[in-house]
Amino acid sequence: MMPFGGFDMPVQYSGIIDEHMAVRRAAGLFDVSHMGEVMVTGAQATAFVQHLVTNDASKLYDGRAMYAAMCQPDGGIVDDLIVYRFSETRYMLVINASNVETDFAWMADHNPMGAALENVSDRMALLAIQGPAATGIVRRVMTGALPEIAYYHAAEVAPADFLGMKDIILSHTGYTGEPGLEIYCRNEDAVALWRALLQEGQADGLKPAGLGARDTLRLESGFCLYGNDIDATTTPLEAGLGWITKLDKPDFVGAEALRRQKAAGVPRRLIGFVMEERSVPRHGYPVLNDQGVEIGIVTSGTQSPVLGTGVGLGYVVNDPAYTAPGAVLAVLVRDKPRRAVVKKPPFHKH
Repeated sequence: MMPFGGFDMPVQYSGIIDEHMAVRRAAGLFDVSHMGEVMVTGAQATAFVQHLVTNDASKLYDGRAMYAAMCQPDGGIVDDLIVYRFSETRYMLVINASNVETDFAWMADHNPMGAALENVSDRMALLAIQGPAATGIVRRVMTGALPEIAYYHAAEVAPADFLGMKDIILSHTGYTGEPGLEIYCRNEDAVALWRALLQEGQADGLKPAGLGARDTLRLESGFCLYGNDIDATTTPLEAGLGWITKLDKPDFVGAEALRRQKAAGVPRRLIGFVMEERSVPRHGYPVLNDQGVEIGIVTSGTQSPVLGTGVGLGYVVNDPAYTAPGAVLAVLVRDKPRRAVVKKPPFHKH
């Protein structure tokens, strides 16, 4: 256990590599109840979401979710989040644990249209079951039929269909690169649900998994972590998140600064890389070019359990010589340059 975002969180149960491989081969169960949830309701809900985030909420329909960012006026990222639409007047925003209070205050301060905002984080638990066997396990636990939930979609489930539990939301987004479901439930139901899933999934190889495996899994898949790869000093364009930054939609907070940056060209870019020499890249290690000149910094790094080698993400000067797949760089590991090759994530192969 360790403190994280104001919570005591499990880092590992049986071991990071064991849990990581369980998710890749069978299934892993994560308690991610530390994540924050904000409900947005009322006639101005859609207008508020459009004003707040970089992605285009007008493309959402009931049951659809999208990945997005909230930005400062200068384009720096306040947080990354998932937006769920349940109706034109009801949305749920899922935010990072360490940012719940500051995010909610930011939303309240950037709500000129007066949408109703409610921070329900302390009432809602969240379990994520991930891996090839995950959906089948949930299907067997349910008392009713599991609705068809496509990628980045969600469904509200009646108590009669889900162990008599109220307020169940099932979603399919994921942070591991594997298929699976997220189950939002009331706090009082979380322990019973956790136990039911573990018992049902035992024969499939389901294992409880902690923050350690969550980090190695998301990094193998190339997903950003707020506080490491993105923060208030980075913009979505620098982080390779242009695909969630719709500069042609109606103005949102930070839009003008991001339009200016796009026109001028980003000065640095987030890349993925694989180590070609035996070494593990870590957050804060310098990235060098072939002349030994420092041209960037590692933001996330680990030993990939699937590849058996080091992988990482980091920012480098925005030059094709450093950002193009196949470009050869070096990471300074304990004062020794170690060869690395730029590769577009995901790093693992199914």
